[in-house]
Amino acid sequence: MATRIHPSAVVEPGAQLGEEVDVGPFAYVGAEVTLGDGTRLHHHAAVEGFTTLGRGCEVFPHACIGGKTQDLKFKGGRPGVRVGDRNVFREYVSVHAATYDGDFTVLGSHNTVLAYSHIAHDCVLGSHIVMSNAISMAGHVVVEDHVVIGGAAGIHQFCRIGAHAMLSAMAKLVQDLPPYFIADGTPAEVRAFNKVGLERSGHTAEQLERVKQIFRILYREGLNRTQALEKLSAHPAAGTAEFQRVIAFAQASERGLAPGAS
Repeated sequence: MATRIHPSAVVEPGAQLGEEVDVGPFAYVGAEVTLGDGTRLHHHAAVEGFTTLGRGCEVFPHACIGGKTQDLKFKGGRPGVRVGDRNVFREYVSVHAATYDGDFTVLGSHNTVLAYSHIAHDCVLGSHIVMSNAISMAGHVVVEDHVVIGGAAGIHQFCRIGAHAMLSAMAKLVQDLPPYFIADGTPAEVRAFNKVGLERSGHTAEQLERVKQIFRILYREGLNRTQALEKLSAHPAAGTAEFQRVIAFAQASERGLAPGAS
């Protein structure tokens, strides 16, 4: 199938479209946009700014990808958005460009962002992430791979969410959510480890047991964060991928880890 551009769509001179791209009625493609092979823009979708979408992405009606940052510190230049392959942006989703010249808001591949969600300037998202409806993600947020975020959740700027974690619907995250755990509440507290999600992603019983031990040490033994990290580092399984991922995440935290539920 050849690239198709509806007669009512606007594709600015300079835009680069791959093979088999489909630009629907009243859609808009800016002059500095690159669309990968097989990407589809539904009617009234907009991709603008210095933005690259990879192969097989789908942008639904009234979504806006690559719009100017809302950050009042913006002083011009050429910040942008970089998106990998096979991402889905549902209706009214907005993904904004970075704030400073040469910087990018970044998404990996195979992400699904549901209607009315917002990804702000300078966020860095991994791959295989599911964001439910009406999520508000402030600037400079980092989300690692295989994360699930429930509807209407709010994420404070500079927060980080570790791989295979889950943030519940309506939660307000103001500190970092470590890998493998589930957080809920306003502000969000860690309630459990993500057993079902880890099983679905193919983790073994041995891996699940290690994650369970990490959860107990961090959140159930009454240790402060320094004591918990020391105990994790001294654990017989400290060299495993699960322990190393959590230890490295905690050591890199600048906002602190989300507390455990009392």
